[in-house]
Amino acid sequence: MATVKLENIYKSFGETEVLFDINLEINDKEFVVFVGPSGCGKTTLLRIISGLEEATTGGVIIDDKDVSNAPPVERGISMVFQSYALYPHLSVFENIAFPLRVAKVNEKELEEKVFKAADILQLRDRLDFKPGQLSGGQRQRVAIGRSIVRDPKVFLFDEPLSNLDAALRGDMRVELAKLHQNLATTMIYVTHDQIEAMTMADKIVVLRDGVIEQVGSPMDLYHNPKTKFVAGFIGQPNMNFLKTSDIDIKNQKLTANIGELSLELAVDVSNIKTGDEVDIGIRPEDLIVSSKKGGIPMTVDVVEHIGATVILYGSVLGNSNFCAVLPSDSVVKPGDTVNLALEPLKCHAFDSSGHSLLKS
Repeated sequence: MATVKLENIYKSFGETEVLFDINLEINDKEFVVFVGPSGCGKTTLLRIISGLEEATTGGVIIDDKDVSNAPPVERGISMVFQSYALYPHLSVFENIAFPLRVAKVNEKELEEKVFKAADILQLRDRLDFKPGQLSGGQRQRVAIGRSIVRDPKVFLFDEPLSNLDAALRGDMRVELAKLHQNLATTMIYVTHDQIEAMTMADKIVVLRDGVIEQVGSPMDLYHNPKTKFVAGFIGQPNMNFLKTSDIDIKNQKLTANIGELSLELAVDVSNIKTGDEVDIGIRPEDLIVSSKKGGIPMTVDVVEHIGATVILYGSVLGNSNFCAVLPSDSVVKPGDTVNLALEPLKCHAFDSSGHSLLKS
């Protein structure tokens, strides 16, 4: 078992408060990703779990044991940092073996553990190399190998791929997912990259300004965001938002008017009334170019051909940051005006405080 429970975690640095009443349960063998913009508190929360930072108040429970006051070495965790933190004068073998030598593990067991980690990470043919002879991805694997040999209860990753180029990040995402499957252990991963979160996580924790906005599976957050912030943060390209010109509530349904477009949405109307401000969200991939009336006109500024899709960037009803994703055979050029149809079932609605109005 390797469960992690955070109870009422608060953290302040002097007068600066960075985490507020964090409560979270992480199950055994889960791959959990903390995601959010820079400064939201995700790395501080990871460091509190590791013992590198102390919570101002609150508790950290690992396998039903309160480790809030325990040093890192007694928590059964291993942490992989953004910087590789390898010893440049030591071989790959010795870098991986370092924590075992510190623990005075006998040579036979040490070699077995290093070779096993090297095989998992496809580093067996690099064991005699120095870090300077390796690629960025290989160096990151060495850093991970150094964690594997310690047999931790919980792996912690602090933005481990941020120093890699785009192609290597994609490769390492796959390798980390495989590693999680092979080791069958609990992993907690911090990133500001929502694509990393969506592709690797069993469960995503979205943080904003030191508060948990939402916790759920990648697809749950994608399809059922509880706030406008989560809706705009999860998904690539980002969700589009349109302000309604006015709304009408009849028979427990919301009719939202956007320009000449009228949408009837099944939402929770208990906390809104006719005339309230409501924002409508629609994902770029859910938009359709239509020749029929009843859509909204988009003036196209930029066209990106991505192979399988065409991405349009332009303006809609005064919103200059609008985006639409179309099939690859779409023929559109900058300066064109296209009519976009919105399917009500694909639309999201948010009240003036940014909370979702869709029925759960």
